[in-house]
Amino acid sequence: MNEFRSRSLFDETRKSLTAVEIAPRAVPGRCAAHLSLLRLDHSVKQVFVIPGIVIAASLTGATLSVELLLRTLIGLTAVVAVASSNYVLNELLDAPFDRLHPTKSSRPAACRSVSVPLAYLQWLVCGFVGFLLAYAVSEALFLSVLGLWIMGCCYNIPPVRMKDIPYLDVLSESINNPIRLCVGWYIVTSTVIPPASLLIAYWMLGAYFMALKRFSEYRQIGCGTAIRYRRSFEYYTEHALLTSITFYAAAAMLFFGAFIMRYRMEMVFAFPFIAMLMAAYFNLAFADDSPVQNPEKLYREPRLMVLLAVCSIVLVITSFVNFPWLARVFPKSHVHHARQSQIAPAVQHKDGA
Repeated sequence: MNEFRSRSLFDETRKSLTAVEIAPRAVPGRCAAHLSLLRLDHSVKQVFVIPGIVIAASLTGATLSVELLLRTLIGLTAVVAVASSNYVLNELLDAPFDRLHPTKSSRPAACRSVSVPLAYLQWLVCGFVGFLLAYAVSEALFLSVLGLWIMGCCYNIPPVRMKDIPYLDVLSESINNPIRLCVGWYIVTSTVIPPASLLIAYWMLGAYFMALKRFSEYRQIGCGTAIRYRRSFEYYTEHALLTSITFYAAAAMLFFGAFIMRYRMEMVFAFPFIAMLMAAYFNLAFADDSPVQNPEKLYREPRLMVLLAVCSIVLVITSFVNFPWLARVFPKSHVHHARQSQIAPAVQHKDGA
């Protein structure tokens, strides 16, 4: 009965908000508003593509070249274009609910400062440009960015609209993380597939970050408003979200451990730094108006950025520098001391889990 009432409240909110002033306002900044729909400031999230490039280069023995730099530039542009396409769709379909959010209410679509037909054209054009650019690099990269775009549709468009389903909202949005890793991977090579253990670890790490975002939002806007803003919040509690966060963190480290034991034992030295980074991020989620709710603004957190920089440096070093003495410490691990010519076929034929 309570579930029925919650759904009714959510649906009534949607109808009442979308029924008001459907036509866009004539405002001087229309062009700026449409540009804002692309959320180019969120392009920093495409940094999750870089580990895919680094790890693929490490395991396949790819070397830095002009061709690789060009492929990287085109690939990053493609994923930014497709991500912007998803942002446009997200903002258009979420506008009625963003008006209930303390900060998202100022978004252009929520303020009715954009032309809806033109914005939908924007959505399609951005996606098409991203597909063309990706296909110019490789078919595998095209399929990766297509998957990113399809997940954006499944996440936002009714009746699927995964963002309204508890837990699936976190898992479906965070799956963009392994897709971005594939983008980076297929920028480097299209003949070797990424290990499954690495993809799952990346997915669970993304789910950890996303669940903390949900937790912070829930704490800030309160239960009543939260339900009207996002349907999945009617099933969440702080306790339930913290429990899921613990699961995602444990699963991420478990599968990352499986990956390094099989492919790159040197990365074991990155574990303490990754743990510190995750702990610092967890702590930020409890702050008032937490930056965890807006990951694109995390660069304003100097302590977190220092930890991220150190963690990145350690990961890059352990990706390319071999420590033969690890064979004596972990005698059962035989993959880490294989030469690059032996690793590439191993990655191609093993599922990584």
